[in-house]
Amino acid sequence: METEWEKENRTRSKIECQADEIWSILGKTWALLILKKLAENEVTRFNEIKKAIPQISNTVLSDRLRDLEEQGLITKKIYAQVPLRVEYSLTKQARDLGKILESLDEWVIKWRKERSRKTGTVNSTRMAPRK
Repeated sequence: METEWEKENRTRSKIECQADEIWSILGKTWALLILKKLAENEVTRFNEIKKAIPQISNTVLSDRLRDLEEQGLITKKIYAQVPLRVEYSLTKQARDLGKILESLDEWVIKWRKERSRKTGTVNSTRMAPRK
């Protein structure tokens, strides 16, 4: 006889989203904004990202960059010079993801307009990053 836990586990595995693994990275605070900044140029240095997102701490920025690198979304190139120079760039995988994120941006804009029309409110603020 199947236990309730086994039944729940079996059901969950049937409906799991294929994007769960990558969303665990992209859903972290600042990750999407970092990718967006990296998409602006062929290569970007740490301080350029930091200037573009001044609210992010150096520690969190370092953590997110490491997460994105481990997932194969960005590459990190270190130049052995003084002062040390580190450059980040998007991988092909991340550039492909960028196209999807552009579509998501378009969806969010459409969704907000529809919601504003239905509720009679205007909400032009960006969604808060997830932690």
